[in-house]
Amino acid sequence: MITFEGVTKRYPDGTVALDDVSLECPTGRITVFVGTSGGGKTTALRTINRMVDPTAGRVLIDGRDVRDRKPAELRRGIGYVIQHAGLFPHKTVEDNIATVPRLLGRKKKETRDRAHELMRLVGLEPAMAKRYPFQLSGGQQQRVGVARALAADPPIMLMDEPFSAVDPVVRTELQDEFLRLQDELHKTIVFVTHDIDEAIKLGDRIAVFRTGGELVQVDSPQDLLARPADDFVAGFIGHDRGIRRLSFVPAAEAPLSERGILPADAPVERARDAADGWTLVVDVGGRPLGWAAAGALPAEGVLADARLAPIGHTFSIEGDSIRAALDAAILSPSGRAVAVDGDGRVVGVADQADLSAAITRSGTRPEPAPARPEPARPEPARPAGEDGASV
Repeated sequence: MITFEGVTKRYPDGTVALDDVSLECPTGRITVFVGTSGGGKTTALRTINRMVDPTAGRVLIDGRDVRDRKPAELRRGIGYVIQHAGLFPHKTVEDNIATVPRLLGRKKKETRDRAHELMRLVGLEPAMAKRYPFQLSGGQQQRVGVARALAADPPIMLMDEPFSAVDPVVRTELQDEFLRLQDELHKTIVFVTHDIDEAIKLGDRIAVFRTGGELVQVDSPQDLLARPADDFVAGFIGHDRGIRRLSFVPAAEAPLSERGILPADAPVERARDAADGWTLVVDVGGRPLGWAAAGALPAEGVLADARLAPIGHTFSIEGDSIRAALDAAILSPSGRAVAVDGDGRVVGVADQADLSAAITRSGTRPEPAPARPEPARPEPARPAGEDGASV
């Protein structure tokens, strides 16, 4: 558990980077710091590993003040990943990952084996071990940075906008890989981003900071979207927060129908009387082939002879959300979303009216934010002789 107790950081010129911040970052969970520029996100992150010392208040790790430990000792138990990976340009991938274990005195073979193990864990090919950073793509460099942070198996990881310097496709891949790793490793992670969508996707808890270092709200992504603390938080999240909330409603809640689903070897006559003019055609294994429009069927033959309209995309009842289902319905030429199981077999279809009903039942329609009392803050313990000098 990482605990902030009344943490303030004020610089000699009067600039306030953190203003009496109190919050908890639970063990084994991802806490995301998000907010405006100048909100103190990175400053708060750096107080955890003593790259910045607060002017007042305390940062505790499992109940112990971080200032009771020497910075070098403290940092050996904390992984740190930054925006541009921060790799040593003169070292190979293998040697970059092995940096901390070697500083801890571990043998060369042990550190090399550990580096190769971590490369596999973060999705890097073994052949990359002898490459240098300039020979890697941006996404590959970030994977090396994550692997290096994990090399000494630290219980805590600090990540300062680690995926913001790569393109959107690579960023999504890195986010998914990151969540997969966390499911396996259960680290205590503090993650800084300026992107609210990234925060909602990755965070177990989200802390929203306002310019001037003020902590405005700390909540789960679901509660943050449902009940923003004030107009600032609502504006920062954006006007489509109702749609974002659908990401937390399982697609399994969508009502499905098997009406209008026919095999490819069915006679075209069976599709002519489709109630809404569309028939979903599936192969012998039950996987979707496309939509057959009643008005565009051949005079005779089977549905495999028809010119089929593309599905758009399907949604999985096992892992997707209602948001994915609604997106599939909107993009489908028939206005219906195709639900599949883990093997890609069709289990049913849902139209937009079906999905709207599921959304209503789930209680995800936007609601006004209630007036919320100011949360009680613990009285910060202020060490004697605190001079506020930064490291």
